[in-house]
Amino acid sequence: ARRAKAFGLQIHYHNRKPVSHVVADELEATYWESLDQMLARVDIVTVHAPANPASFHLLSARRLKLLQPHAIVINTARGSIIDEQALADLLADGKVAGAGLDVFEQEPRINPKLLKLPNAVLLPHMGSATVEARVDMGEKVIINIKTWMDGHRPPDRVLPQML
Repeated sequence: ARRAKAFGLQIHYHNRKPVSHVVADELEATYWESLDQMLARVDIVTVHAPANPASFHLLSARRLKLLQPHAIVINTARGSIIDEQALADLLADGKVAGAGLDVFEQEPRINPKLLKLPNAVLLPHMGSATVEARVDMGEKVIINIKTWMDGHRPPDRVLPQML
């Protein structure tokens, strides 16, 4: 939001609850209790949410149809949050102006329709490719290895049944 504001964009957001007044005032941010109402009025939608049952297809076909034809959708969060087929159809029909996607619903597979669209920018899940994120990832690995070497259960272990 700070970067968007630096480019002169107005900040509108939807969340389970509003951010603190300090943050909202700093960003001159407008909180929308209704996601539907917000989507119908904004020019750019960026998705920043975890993948969970409540966020699956949060941007459903119905909600994507609320967007204005000049709207742009950006998703660097999780692919399952957007109904990717509905988005591809709206992009192809010119009912949504563009999309920037760093994550995909069926990752690593990419919807073939998206691959053919000139108004879709597709990246190979590299939104986390910052120095800070990579350092955090490395530190997390070290903590897991040290924990295991000390005979304890690593905090971030992945079990085959979880895959």
